[in-house]
Amino acid sequence: MKAMILSAYGGGPDSFEPAELADPVPLAGQVLVRVTAASVNPVDTKIRRIGHASSPELPALLGCDMAGEVVAVGADVSGFDVGDRVYGCVGGVRGSPGTYAQLVLADARLLAKAPEGLLLRETAALPLVTITAWEALDRLGVGEGTHLLVHGGAGGVGHIAIQLAKARGARVATTISSPEKAAIAQGFGADEIIDYRSEAVEAYVDRLTGGRGFDAVFDSTGGSDLATSFAAARLNGQVAVIVASYSADLTPMHVKGLSLHAVFMLIPLLYGIGREEHGRILAKAAKLVDEGRLRPLIDAERFTLEEVGKAHAKLESGQALGKLVIDVAAD
Repeated sequence: MKAMILSAYGGGPDSFEPAELADPVPLAGQVLVRVTAASVNPVDTKIRRIGHASSPELPALLGCDMAGEVVAVGADVSGFDVGDRVYGCVGGVRGSPGTYAQLVLADARLLAKAPEGLLLRETAALPLVTITAWEALDRLGVGEGTHLLVHGGAGGVGHIAIQLAKARGARVATTISSPEKAAIAQGFGADEIIDYRSEAVEAYVDRLTGGRGFDAVFDSTGGSDLATSFAAARLNGQVAVIVASYSADLTPMHVKGLSLHAVFMLIPLLYGIGREEHGRILAKAAKLVDEGRLRPLIDAERFTLEEVGKAHAKLESGQALGKLVIDVAAD
């Protein structure tokens, strides 16, 4: 099979090299998938740039997300047959080869059947961000009537979080940085828009909650500003973040009695625990897609497998508007 690999960590987007690798053979519990499309996530670029304990062994095959067609099924696998269209976040980290290739071995527990209402290249944009947003909303206890603030509502995780929260019956406010992104967030169902560049947190908390604060705050940006989330949450409220690897003053959290949740959705993939839950989440997400309540935002620029480095470069430039998808095969 054709693949794009790294022979060393620490390089730029042009570090990927084409390679011919042996076709994988599924073992018990595994499914072999012909990849139609993969998507690029910030974790992929971070692994390429620095490498760390969660990185695949070199030479490394990166890429977490994919959608494609089942071509072989190992022993002890039920629920999937040859020819099924599937999707999942299945590799690209320690112990699991990634999806920047024509074929990928996947633990069947991590997979779900793809929604009927999307092309496979669109479906490939969903797994990591959907699971991340779903887990955050579960941890925050978001449900009917929850007043939720999503930081970064036009981002990869943020635009999914808005849709999932609306499907749960929440009222959703979101921060954005431009009129274009405000329109995107509103298009995905956000009830209230905040331009954080021109409105201070105290001002929008007063405007939207009467000074009480939001029931739950989800920082989906991957930034390092816990203080803003703490300031926006109500007393005894909930805060979730997707990045917490920085120093921060937790005094405001204590004073307000807040609960803080760090969401790291790769734990099942890295440690082999709770993988069934990822498959269940994606099966539920596929149902929401087919009900018209969930769809991905995809950047207009297209990339082939050989152009995965260009996709990494665009993601790191900050110029992407939506998820970046790698077209591996015809959809």
